[in-house]
Amino acid sequence: QVQVVESGGGLVQAGGSLRLSCTASGFTFGTFAMAWFRQAPGKEREAVSCINWSGSSAAYADSVKGRFASSRDNAKNTLYLQMNSLKPEDTAMYYCARVLKCDLGRCVPLDSWGQGTQVTVSS
Repeated sequence: QVQVVESGGGLVQAGGSLRLSCTASGFTFGTFAMAWFRQAPGKEREAVSCINWSGSSAAYADSVKGRFASSRDNAKNTLYLQMNSLKPEDTAMYYCARVLKCDLGRCVPLDSWGQGTQVTVSS
């Protein structure tokens, strides 16, 4: 059974940093691209980053480019999102999911959503 568990969210002041983690199970983690999504109240879910199967390349939404960095440790079945210079508009529930390919224009998860982890950035 495919499962992802997000963690690392919390409350942080603008300009601060957080590191999110996503631990996966139920599939061969190291063969799939993985993406981070977020959804703020009243807004649609959006893809913010995607990293290829090996971690050798990643893509980012313009809104987070230069501030967020995705990485992965395939030996630990874990995906990370380092978030720096956080802004109030980054406030959202963050989710991870395996994806077919890193096309942020139409990034579609292959599995059901996990519970996510809440990131709240105060001004």
